[in-house]
Amino acid sequence: MFQETIVVQPTLAAERFVLRPIRKSDAGLIAMYTSDRRVAEQTRSIPHPLPPGATEAFIARALAEDRKEDVWVMDGSELGQDEVLGLVSLTRMDNGQSEIKYWVAPAFWNTGYASEAVRAIVDANPHEARTLFAEVFQDNPGSARVLTNCGFEYLGDAEAYSVARGAIAPTWTYLRKMV
Repeated sequence: MFQETIVVQPTLAAERFVLRPIRKSDAGLIAMYTSDRRVAEQTRSIPHPLPPGATEAFIARALAEDRKEDVWVMDGSELGQDEVLGLVSLTRMDNGQSEIKYWVAPAFWNTGYASEAVRAIVDANPHEARTLFAEVFQDNPGSARVLTNCGFEYLGDAEAYSVARGAIAPTWTYLRKMV
């Protein structure tokens, strides 16, 4: 009988915060930030308005042993900043590939936190991926800059459904070859 090995997520260092695995106590701040329409509409999966229990369900999935996605919190508390600045995640795909997703709380936009988080994930490559993919909505050029600043290359245009927008929106797709 085949048994899959559970991989423990490492804590990763960035310059101004650490990336640590999500925990149940993060629910309040995550809910506060993701209930902001500006955050939700730049993701595929965060609904707006945020229904009761959605954050707790997300955290439960992220903590499950059979999870599909590894989620890290950008935690600045060791350096006197907020405990939750945003999230970054990796989802395993086929053939040694992973997809990276991220969001930063609006109070911390234009601070370089997203670039630091993505760079820390790229440098650590915790999935030992050969290729990382990312997708951003075309009306979010700031997130596109994060990716190009971290060595991602533009792959092409596509479209994706956003739950918060209730619509399909055009996206840019990026990739980063890891070795």
